[in-house]
Amino acid sequence: MSIHTAEVAWHRHDAKFTDNRYSRLHKWTFDGGTVVPGSSSPHVVRVPLSDPSAVDPEEAYVASLSSCHMLWFLSLAARDGYVVDSYVDAAEGKMEDGWISVVTLKPLVAFSGEKAPTDAELERLHHEAHGECFLARSVKSEIRVEGSWRF
Repeated sequence: MSIHTAEVAWHRHDAKFTDNRYSRLHKWTFDGGTVVPGSSSPHVVRVPLSDPSAVDPEEAYVASLSSCHMLWFLSLAARDGYVVDSYVDAAEGKMEDGWISVVTLKPLVAFSGEKAPTDAELERLHHEAHGECFLARSVKSEIRVEGSWRF
């Protein structure tokens, strides 16, 4: 078992608050010391009450799923003897009826070396990465992988 922590901090400052016109800008502080500005999504709360330059919870959710999948994929590819040069994912989440129902991962993976995965091997790696990802196993959103690769 392991414990993972994050501190989320918000302060009202001089906003009235009860009129619902307060800033949603806040900070996420992680156990390693990284501080990330957070806010509500401008799709949910209009600017200037939200800050589109900050990370919103929905974006963080999609990025977390993408990151978890990628880290497992890299580990599995290395285990199987494939050399991955880069992995870039333009992941997106679809919110409908008040929840993110589908997260689509769109990784572009570049390989080098003497051994390249076939389409079937690449599909197996993504399937296995999905099965190993702790976060994918923890959510009810459908997670799709529409990956491609080049050698």
